[in-house]
Amino acid sequence: MIADSSFRPSPGDRVAIAIFMVAGAAIVVWSGVSAYLRIMRVLLGESIPVTVQPIGLRVEAPLGPGGAAVPLQVDTATVEVPGLPASAFGAEILAQVIRFGTVAVVVLCLALLARSILRGRVFGRGNTALAATAGIVGLAGSGTALALGGAVGGGVLHDLGGSDADGFVFLVADPTLFIIGAFAFAVILTAFTVGAKIRRETEGLV
Repeated sequence: MIADSSFRPSPGDRVAIAIFMVAGAAIVVWSGVSAYLRIMRVLLGESIPVTVQPIGLRVEAPLGPGGAAVPLQVDTATVEVPGLPASAFGAEILAQVIRFGTVAVVVLCLALLARSILRGRVFGRGNTALAATAGIVGLAGSGTALALGGAVGGGVLHDLGGSDADGFVFLVADPTLFIIGAFAFAVILTAFTVGAKIRRETEGLV
């Protein structure tokens, strides 16, 4: 007789997983609509907000007592431009496509993983591959989209300032977030790998 090492989710687990899958589908739809609307604004040459990251920009804002001016250094700002310059046109569209693709792939992998768990199988090579794909695509896609966003902001700053532009930051992102994300991904992937190995070793036991 072969021992059944499969996990049997409780009714509460099934409801929670089903809600998770529905929420994932909603996130994909929202991401797709957001990307589509942004791309259409770019293609139609409409006014569009762009995040820029200037270097050494200092301004004064009325934040002191009685509205007194306080010097500030601006590292990130949002500017409304009537249309993207040619240098940023393609990068913005590509960034939106990559951002949506990243969300779609990650949600799809997690949804397939959830479906497998609903069927009572938590660990296995297939689930390990799904977890690995979700983590790798999530980290790589997010980093690429951020880099392209920095390129778009740089193109806008250069177009606005011309030869007077002092420069721009290509990519501003807290590396701590990526380190934590990579660490969490490594822990989860290790758990799935070890779990799949234990499952294979226990299958067939009497």
